[in-house]
Amino acid sequence: MQSYTIGQAARLLGVSPDTARRWADAGRVTTHRDESGKRLIDGKDLAAFSVELAKSGPGEEDTSYTSVRNAFPGIVTAIKLGDVAAQVEIQAGPHRLVSLLTREAVEELALEVGVEATARVKSTNVHIDRV
Repeated sequence: MQSYTIGQAARLLGVSPDTARRWADAGRVTTHRDESGKRLIDGKDLAAFSVELAKSGPGEEDTSYTSVRNAFPGIVTAIKLGDVAAQVEIQAGPHRLVSLLTREAVEELALEVGVEATARVKSTNVHIDRV
């Protein structure tokens, strides 16, 4: 039977390794140690836990559903508002992303400098999600 490390399980569950580790420490998912002492989760246990997690719905973090695959989480560093349009800059690690969107969208997302946001890139468009 295939087993998964905490990091692999976290990736499959869509959470951080710290969250997966806390769940394992709390006994929410069963782990065992391999011969080198690394914590592993059996595939069947991980599958059952992932179904249980999906049934319980989003936890502390809201889940964003989107078809856009290239996500750049970062922080808003600049906003230029016009009467109708706006320009939003996000620094995502070493990447500076600039998006042109409507002023209304900026207001609805409550974007402002210092707010955490995610730039999503699909083809030539950049979509911005508020975290």
